[in-house]
Amino acid sequence: MKKKVKVFFVIPTLFAGGAERVMSFVSQNLDKNKFDSTLVVIGFEKDNKYDIEGISVRYLNKDRVMSAALPLIKMIRKEKPQVVMSAISHLNITMGLISVLFPKVKFIGRHTIVSQDTVKLKVEKKTSAKRKVVKSFDFAYKLLDIILCQSKDMYNDMKEKYNIPEEKLRTINNPITDNFQLKQNTSSKSDIVKFITVARLKKLKGHERILNCLSKIDYPFQYTIIGSGPEKDNIFKQAQELGIEDKITHVPYTNEVSKYLSESDFYLQASYAEGFPNCLIESCSVGTPTIAFKAPGGLDEIVENGLNGFLVETEEQFIEKLNHKQDWYPEKVRESVISKFNKDKIINDYENLLISVIP
Repeated sequence: MKKKVKVFFVIPTLFAGGAERVMSFVSQNLDKNKFDSTLVVIGFEKDNKYDIEGISVRYLNKDRVMSAALPLIKMIRKEKPQVVMSAISHLNITMGLISVLFPKVKFIGRHTIVSQDTVKLKVEKKTSAKRKVVKSFDFAYKLLDIILCQSKDMYNDMKEKYNIPEEKLRTINNPITDNFQLKQNTSSKSDIVKFITVARLKKLKGHERILNCLSKIDYPFQYTIIGSGPEKDNIFKQAQELGIEDKITHVPYTNEVSKYLSESDFYLQASYAEGFPNCLIESCSVGTPTIAFKAPGGLDEIVENGLNGFLVETEEQFIEKLNHKQDWYPEKVRESVISKFNKDKIINDYENLLISVIP
């Protein structure tokens, strides 16, 4: 009998977030006859938003990634995993530096967003400190054995902007989990159109563009925003100024995202950049189509115009699609993403990747 491949999945926290959800999901669903998985969490168990079953979970109880460097080194030295996979840039940088100490261990960094995240945003000029961070990113990422991208856009970004050799790059899309089933009741429709966005409340997610567009439609609607973040006050101040505050429902956090998606008519997406938007594919997986602004980060791999939604470039086009009348078929919307991002396919891709890096 072949020995199991011992894998550490390292994440900052188990708080609500796409990277945390995907990494914990993958770690739990690898074939247990082939893989011995351990989920290593830098943060604290009290912050958990996801239930983890069937695998070992280790908490380092640190509030900063750099504080966890020494405990991680000790753990890897003692338990000798064959593969260590981490996620999110600042943790990947740390793991790249740690990898120098363990030449026999394969280190994989799962990258989470394309670098053009400020293309359409006004940002300050880089300070000398920020330039040092960028340089450390370049250096540390090149120390990793594999950089795992979520989309073609991210792959090209790593290759062209950061000059990462192609032999170090792989692409695996995000999976649709078992929690997202086809909506059951699609026949009874109210006069109020229900829109939804699930995203952290920060500038990158572009909520202000959605609010501008919604303020210019003349039919009854309800807009549900799920998420929390630093832009909350600005978002609701804008909604008040536009006169649509009473049409917005805010849910800071819920573990019933699939329920909200199923009850909605459209998912609205306005990010300026993404990694590979989990909630967009999850919306389609329950049969709810999307209206989304074009942006780097895999959206064109998900959205098929007229089948599961629309991709637009301007606010005028977004408003046009908000007013567009079309019959949508939840089964077809779901099949458009299930065929490409179903759990079995994506988990198989991860298993093949982990096996391929072992000498």
